[in-house]
Amino acid sequence: MVALLKEIYRAEPSFDEVLAEHPRFPRLIARKIDVQRRGVHYTEAAEKAVDPAVHQLRSPYIFGSRDGEIKPLPESLLLRDGTTILVDPTPLDQNPYVVDYRDGRFVLLDDGQRVEEVDLWPKPSYYDKLTTSGLPMSHIVSARPQRLNVFQSSFCYFWADKEGCQFCDIVTHTKQQRDEIGVPNRLRPEDVKETVAEAIKEPGRFTNLCLTAGSVTKGKEIFDLEVEFYIELLQAIGENFRTKKFPSQLIASAFNEKQLARLYNETGLTSYTTDLEVLNEELFGWICPGKARQVGYQGWKQRLVNAVDIFGRGNVGTGIVGGVETAQPSGFKSEHEALQSTLAEADWLAARGVTTVYIVWVPRPGSAFRDQKAPSLDYFIRLAKGLQDIRASHGLKVDFDDYRRCGNHPDSDLARLQ
Repeated sequence: MVALLKEIYRAEPSFDEVLAEHPRFPRLIARKIDVQRRGVHYTEAAEKAVDPAVHQLRSPYIFGSRDGEIKPLPESLLLRDGTTILVDPTPLDQNPYVVDYRDGRFVLLDDGQRVEEVDLWPKPSYYDKLTTSGLPMSHIVSARPQRLNVFQSSFCYFWADKEGCQFCDIVTHTKQQRDEIGVPNRLRPEDVKETVAEAIKEPGRFTNLCLTAGSVTKGKEIFDLEVEFYIELLQAIGENFRTKKFPSQLIASAFNEKQLARLYNETGLTSYTTDLEVLNEELFGWICPGKARQVGYQGWKQRLVNAVDIFGRGNVGTGIVGGVETAQPSGFKSEHEALQSTLAEADWLAARGVTTVYIVWVPRPGSAFRDQKAPSLDYFIRLAKGLQDIRASHGLKVDFDDYRRCGNHPDSDLARLQ
């Protein structure tokens, strides 16, 4: 299968050939998409040039990578305009981009040709410190360019019911991190509060926080226990701030109005995201069987719309795994049909004040879709442009998921150009 994937990627139109069809699309954002789509591999020279005292290395994360390993590699790459690429370490035989170190610079190679210079993220100061309980702070709160990430737990109850999303490797990766580097199963609010307090001492580095975890379906009503966990954690974090509200995003399950009101009224939370993953009811049932059975596609959408009344228009979003709608055998057979269907649903949500962003689908070895192939670069370019055009047409901002704070969404990278 690996050899087949490698040949398929090589048979595709070249990067320049694809960009010729999109002359107004930013070249660096297109490069970001292609690097995310294909992954990266570090040469021996590049690995030796990484300085753990200066560069931010991979910290515990909620999902795994395409190489299925946990190694002290760089967390991410920066392009020359500041564009972030959250990279996915990938075996060399799968035709990834290559990161090399030449003439004192990290460079990005495609088929042996140098295509860009890249930088590595600088390491935050708090990464070298321990909590009072003795845990590395980098294991408690991880960093993006201007955002602090809190992964409360990497266990998902949909997996416990054998109904996890088919593209996802959250539980597989959780077990690996716990066994290999001692990441705790669930974070203690005291450790998170202490780590955030230390992180925000670094002047000008961080502008918001993002919390997420696997779904917890337990409680009197579905997700009640998950809501309790988040309230406890957000209240602890909030003790670091003078104002009740602080710049923050929660990416969580599809909560009902009572649960959402509690989150808004009892914590400093300012934005809420719940991921539909795929914008098609039939495919939602196939790809996300637990979500479909326990809440349903229409129910998930309605809870997004209801959240707008609480958090405000433009402060509610959904994320999709861009390209997973082409997974086979049940996905769209045509990229054109997949794009039209996805954008139509995104427009419906935007008309009701809900933003949609996408991440580039990566078939991960720990997921049920491990042997699938992501769509073409052309598809992802059209999807990015389509989603940003929809937001612009409805006057929606995506500040909590923009290129500075998150950096994982090619479509929201385009927002800074309009």
